[in-house]
Amino acid sequence: MEPHHSASPSPHQQPDQPFPPPPTAHPHQHAATGACVNCGGPTSYPCPPPSANPTYIPIRAPAVNLPPANTKETIIRTPVPQSQKVSPLSPPYQFQYPTKKIQSQIDVDRFHSSDACQNFLGFVVALSESIRSHKLSDPCHVSSAVSALVSVLQTLISYVDEIPPAPQSSRYGNVAYRTWHERMCSGAESFMIQFLPKELHSATVELVPYFTDSFGNASRIDYGTGHETNFAAWLYCLARLGVVKEDDYQALVARVFLKYLELMRKLQLTYNLEPAGSHGVWGLDDYHFLPFIFGSSQLIDHKYMKPKSIHNQDILENFSNEYLYLSCISFIKKVKKGLFAEHSPMLDDISGVPNWNKVNSGLLKMYKIEVLQKVPIMQHFLFGSIIRWE
Repeated sequence: MEPHHSASPSPHQQPDQPFPPPPTAHPHQHAATGACVNCGGPTSYPCPPPSANPTYIPIRAPAVNLPPANTKETIIRTPVPQSQKVSPLSPPYQFQYPTKKIQSQIDVDRFHSSDACQNFLGFVVALSESIRSHKLSDPCHVSSAVSALVSVLQTLISYVDEIPPAPQSSRYGNVAYRTWHERMCSGAESFMIQFLPKELHSATVELVPYFTDSFGNASRIDYGTGHETNFAAWLYCLARLGVVKEDDYQALVARVFLKYLELMRKLQLTYNLEPAGSHGVWGLDDYHFLPFIFGSSQLIDHKYMKPKSIHNQDILENFSNEYLYLSCISFIKKVKKGLFAEHSPMLDDISGVPNWNKVNSGLLKMYKIEVLQKVPIMQHFLFGSIIRWE
């Protein structure tokens, strides 16, 4: 059956709702045996083993539970995040190895009330605005620093070609990824030196951990929105240090982030990276969030393409190379089988929103709530002298 979309709100839909809520389902409770105590059926994933650290919440925690019933109401009530100018870090610098500080929802709430969080989120919004109504191929200012960042990511792509997947029977988590990850980590400091001015070479102690945590976890051989957020945090740190400036923002999306997305897709397909903490069909995407934000901004005020255009295969084939949102939809349709409305109901619902401006504002709110306010994701976020724990 073809999915039916309507621009007019249903009787159960709030008029100011950014986009329709995810489909509802009967809640399931999962016992330690890995079976649902209501229906007796198996859970999506085995229950994680007990942790030696009781404050650590397993990354898979969201994967075995549906989103709380009040999540959509929380997103609706949340103000749309606004762009902010990045606060420059002034000398004398006291760079330090960044560490994890978040262990509970109280810690997350503390982070969200801080200037550091507001400025970081404002940076993400500024990146989104910089690419508004622009194609990826549109001319933009490309500084020497941006060129160096693209070169680093291209080097990491070449590593994948040099490290083929190991022969193994398991579907997910090819162990050759660990070899790639180790090689990436060993070269990380030299990568930073390529674009850091001499007076900022000491910043590598703080920048390297954000960088190396941007491409997935070597132990679990997985990748998710937390790692993607670390990549955004790494770019934010470079902005605070003045390595990249506001003039570079469009290129950070259209050149740097685009190359990062190319790398992550190559890693995903080559080494079968497992989704980290995926919500399954209840989430936006198994691996990414930011390209949907940037991509929806690109399409704002487009004369012909509307959110429902994602169902037009001709549009996807002809314009995926120019628009990140279409590129993501096209990639999902290639790697997932079956009806789009069944394996990606959230994205299918969003296609019923009347315009891209509402999609973009809704996704920004959703990113704040579903990524930056989730303990299983943010417990891995790092704090140092550039992004301070306040």
